[in-house]
Amino acid sequence: MSEDIEEGLAELVERGGIFYHVPGQGPEQILTAIIEKIPTAFLPNGKETLLRAVLEREALMSTGIGHGLALPHPRNPVISETEKQFVTIAFPESSVDWKSLDGKAVYAVLLIVSASAKQHLRTLSKINFLCRQEGFEALLRNRAPAELIIKAIRDMEQTWKK
Repeated sequence: MSEDIEEGLAELVERGGIFYHVPGQGPEQILTAIIEKIPTAFLPNGKETLLRAVLEREALMSTGIGHGLALPHPRNPVISETEKQFVTIAFPESSVDWKSLDGKAVYAVLLIVSASAKQHLRTLSKINFLCRQEGFEALLRNRAPAELIIKAIRDMEQTWKK
């Protein structure tokens, strides 16, 4: 897939999956549990490489963006193929302190894995816009079924194309 062909956020989330009741008492435990659930087919360098990269990024500064959301991601791409990019949405068993700027505990984690900085910024921009929409934020807060979350993303993407 050419980098010029922009992949939809819904496809990225479908690839990465949506996981509920993720165990862990803190970011490191939760990120470890999330990455364990990701199919190895998307991680040519292994789960350990992704985990190390995500934890290194987290050590620089918390990826807790506030409003109960965290957007962990590697600082540098850990994959090179755009076909293997993904976004994983995970809901911890209980809200967790992620050292967010607003001090609010995190109830939803959106792990972003992109093949390039350009793709990462595109994906981040879409997620940022989507999470500002009250309806979508409510779906995350209420841990809606995966089908409803994917449908909301697809519906929003359709409005972007108009």
